[in-house]
Amino acid sequence: MSHALPKPHGPVVLCVMDGVGVGLGGEDDAVATARTPNLDAMRATCPYTTLAAHGLSVGLPSDDDLGNSEVGHNAMGAGRVFEQGARLVNDALRGPAWSTEVWRSLVAGRTLHLLGLVSDGNVHSHVDHLDRLIAQAARDGVARLRVHTLTDGRDVAGRSALTWIRPLEARLAEHRAAGRDYRVASGGGRMRITMDRYEADWSMVARGWATHVRGEGRSFASATEAIETMYAEDPSVNDQWLAPFVIGSPPCGRIEDGDSVLLFNFRGDRAIEISRAFTEDGLGHARDDLPRPQVTFAGMMQYDGDLGVPKNFLVAPPAIDRTVGQYLVAAGLRTWACSETQKFGHVTYFYNGNRSGLIDPALERYVEIPSDTRPYDERPWMKSAEITDAAVAAIAEGRFDHLRLNYPNGDMVGHTGHLEATRIAVEAVDLQIGRLRAAVRAAGGVLVVTADHGNADEMWIRKGAVVERGPTGSPVPRNAHTTHRVPFLVDDPRGVARLTTGLANPGIASLGATVLTLCGVTPPDDYLPSLVGPA
Repeated sequence: MSHALPKPHGPVVLCVMDGVGVGLGGEDDAVATARTPNLDAMRATCPYTTLAAHGLSVGLPSDDDLGNSEVGHNAMGAGRVFEQGARLVNDALRGPAWSTEVWRSLVAGRTLHLLGLVSDGNVHSHVDHLDRLIAQAARDGVARLRVHTLTDGRDVAGRSALTWIRPLEARLAEHRAAGRDYRVASGGGRMRITMDRYEADWSMVARGWATHVRGEGRSFASATEAIETMYAEDPSVNDQWLAPFVIGSPPCGRIEDGDSVLLFNFRGDRAIEISRAFTEDGLGHARDDLPRPQVTFAGMMQYDGDLGVPKNFLVAPPAIDRTVGQYLVAAGLRTWACSETQKFGHVTYFYNGNRSGLIDPALERYVEIPSDTRPYDERPWMKSAEITDAAVAAIAEGRFDHLRLNYPNGDMVGHTGHLEATRIAVEAVDLQIGRLRAAVRAAGGVLVVTADHGNADEMWIRKGAVVERGPTGSPVPRNAHTTHRVPFLVDDPRGVARLTTGLANPGIASLGATVLTLCGVTPPDDYLPSLVGPA
C-alpha cells in the first residue's frame, strides 16, 4: 500500500513530454541527440527511473503493441490498468458482437458501409477487425458492402498502405466472384480527411464527408491504382497525407438513405467528429448545411460516454472509474490542466477516464491553447512556450494544488518522420521544462516529468538491428510510436520524495498513485504502487 507524503507548500506538477521515450541512443534517436541541458541536469540530480508505456502495461493485447497517448493518459489518470479498445474488440469480434441488436440493425441496411483506418497499427483500428466484419457480413447475408479506407502512415511505416489495401481488394474480389457486391468505395490519408480531433481542423471532416458520403474526389478504378498513382506523382508523399479519392465513375459507394454505416475505429479522439456529422444536425461546418442521409450509424465503440457519441456502438468501452482527478476533488484539492488543442483532450478527457468536462468546476480549471494548422515539422516548437506561459501564470496565482500539462512536440513532430525537426521539437520542450522547473521551485512545489509513450526516440525503420534504406540509400523514416520505456523524474527540492524500491517493471499506471502521494492523499489499495515514497 502506498502512503501519502507531506504535501508541499507549492503545487505538484505533472509534465508529460508526449512521445519522448528512452531509446537506444543511435543517430536517429532525436531525444538522445538533441541538446537537452535541463533534462540532463535533472537526470544528474533528481530521482530518475524508466517506465513501461506500451502493451500489457497500458491494457493492450500484447507487449508487441505500441503505446499511444489515449491509453497512456487513461493509465496515468486511472492508477490501474484497464483492458483497452483493441483487446475488448478482439474479444467481442470472436462472437459476442454478432448477436447484438446493433449488428443486426447494421446488416439490415440496403448497403453496409465500413469506414475506418486500414492498417495493423492497433492504435485506432486493426485490419483484422475489418476482415472479421466483412466475413461476418457475408455469413449474415449482406449482399452489398462498401469499404471507405483511410490510409495510415503514422502508426505504421509511412508508405505501407498497399500492405493492407491489396489483400483487402483481393478478398473483396473473391466475394464478388461469389455473387456479393463488395467493393472499396473511397479513401484518403488520415491527416487529410475524416480523422480530425478536438475540432482542430473541421475542414478535414468536411473533406471526408464529401469523399465518403457524396462520392466527390479524384476517380480511380481501384484503391491500389489510386495509391500507386499518388506515390508516382509525389515520391515524398506519406500515406497519412494522401489526397481523397473515390472508386468508379460514377462513384460506386455514395452513402444514401436506408444504408448502414459502421465506423470501425475503436479509439475515440479522432472518431467523435465524423460520428457527430452522421448523427447530429446543425453541423454545417462539416456538411456545408446539406441534409445528412438517413442511415443507421454505429461506432465500433462509444467514443464519448458523457456526450453519448455515438448512441449506437458495437463494443462497450472500458469503464474507468475512481480516477486521480476524482480523488483530488474529493480531497478538496484544486487542479489546473493544460495543453494545446492536439493534446488538450488527453490531459482532460482521457486522463479523467474518458469523461468530458470538469469534474468539479469549483475546484478545476482547464486551459486549451489553439494549435497551429500548418505541418508540425515546419513549426516543431509548436505551442510549448505558450503552454509554459500559462503554467507559470497558474503557478504564480498560488491557488492550485496540482497542475498537469502535456507538451505534444515529441509525438506530433515525430509522426512527420523528419529527424532534424524532431530534434528541434525535443530541444524546444527541454527549454520550456527549464522555465517550468524554475517556476515550480520558486513556489515550493514538486515537478514530475515523464512521457506517455515513445516516438521521437527512434526515427528510422529497422529490421532487427539493420536500418531499412530507400531507393536513394537514405534511411526510411519511422513515423510510428516505439515500445521503448519512458523517463520518470521527480524534482522535490525538499528532499522528501525518493524512488520506491523493489517495484518490478513499473509502468506509467503507477503515476496515478504517485501524484496522489505527492499531493498528500493516500492512494486507494487497488492502485498500482507509487513510484515515490519517504526518504
